[in-house]
Formats: sequence, C-alpha cells, structure tokens
Amino acid sequence: MSNETSSVLLTFDGSVAFITLNRPEKRNALNDAVVSGVKNALLESSAIEAVRVVVITGAGQDFCSGADLEALLKIADASVSENVDDARSLMELFELIRHVPVPVVAAVKGRALAGGCGLASACDLIVAANSARFGYPEVKIGFVPAMVLSILKRNVSEKRAFELLTRGGEISADEAKEIGLVNQIFDMESFDNDLKVYLSAFDKLSKSAVALTKTLLYQTDGMSFSAALETGVDVNVIARMTEDCRNGIARFTKK
Repeated sequence: MSNETSSVLLTFDGSVAFITLNRPEKRNALNDAVVSGVKNALLESSAIEAVRVVVITGAGQDFCSGADLEALLKIADASVSENVDDARSLMELFELIRHVPVPVVAAVKGRALAGGCGLASACDLIVAANSARFGYPEVKIGFVPAMVLSILKRNVSEKRAFELLTRGGEISADEAKEIGLVNQIFDMESFDNDLKVYLSAFDKLSKSAVALTKTLLYQTDGMSFSAALETGVDVNVIARMTEDCRNGIARFTKK
C-alpha cells in the first residue's frame, strides 16, 4: 500500500498517519481499490500505538471527485446483489471511520465532490484550504447520496442538508465552515504547516481519553437524554480507571 503505484498510500510523520488517495490524474476518484485501500490503511494505522491521529487527504489538486467513470458504468450494469455489495463496501468504510479509536481528519484541498464529499463528511474533523469546494451533485445523474445523508444531517441543520443534497451545487470552504461542515480553514500557501500545528495538539492529550470521548459521542447518538447520561456514567468510571487519568491526577495534585 505504500508503493508509488498504489491508489492509496499510507505514510507516517511522528504520531500522524497519512492516508493519501493517490489517483491525481483521476482527481482521486473512488473505485473498489481506493475504498478497500482506505479501509486497510485505517485498520493498519489504528493498530499502531504511537499513532494519535489519522489524516485522509488527496494527491494533486483535489481531495476526491467521487466515483470514477468505470465505477459508475459498473453500477449501471450491475445486478441488485452486486449493487448491494458495492454500497455495503462504502458503508463499511463510513462505519470504520467512527470505530477507529483515534480522530480521523479529512484534509481537503481543491474539490471534495459526491462520494469524495461523503468521505470527508464521514471523518471526525474536516480542515480545508480556503480555496476548497464541497458538493453532492449525485441528483444531477439520478443518483441518491443515501448513506451520506445520514452523516450530513448529523453535521448540519436539516434544511441545510436538504439544500445541499437536492440542489446538487457546490459551496465554498467559507460557507462549509459557516454551516458546520468544516472545522477549520487554512490558507493554501501555509496549509501544510497550519495542518501540522493543528494536529500537534493531539500529542499533548490523553490518547485513551480522546478515544473514550469519540466512542461516547457517537454511541449516544439517538439515545434519550437519560440513557445518554447513564452511558456517560459508565464511561466516566472507565476513564477514572485508566493509567492516563491516574497519572494526570498525580501531576495535577503535585502542582
């Protein structure tokens, strides 16, 4: 997966694992190999103790333009069962991002469109260059971003989600941040350095506490208020028993 001919590259820089969509000539369009490669890279990087954060990014000028022409033709000619398998593969990727214990960050330069925008939306955090563009143009070809819908409506208001999904247009990084889809915007000229500074914050935090917080945040989705509080009690107790918490309390009391 790390060789130069691979459609997905996995590299490391200190505590950061970089998963790079490596089809710049195709604007990093998604196909079976890319989806499978990203899943494998997520599993491999999250199993490494030194990794504190995973970044998904794209080679070249764009993050990801969605499914490529070959993948679209495959969808058009596939049987029901084949389409189910294909859709489930993408679903598994979206779910895996939430189950990876460390934060998964989409670093978006250029365009993130259709399935590419869905991939970015599925990440825990999105940082974008000020020139980045986001959009879900699937309705223009009679397609429905069905799985992405369940992610997007948890990121932005229902009316914003409706507008984005049914009008098929693109929005700027500024607008994406304004509606809550994007967390941070960096200037294109200083993007790599600004991203490095942003990611370095995770080196100063408890890895176990971040992992427990991520799990709890998504686990309580859809729970009643009382059930969420009860789950919070359980995680609170688990956190107190971790080595990070005990060491943190010891350091704090010595100040």
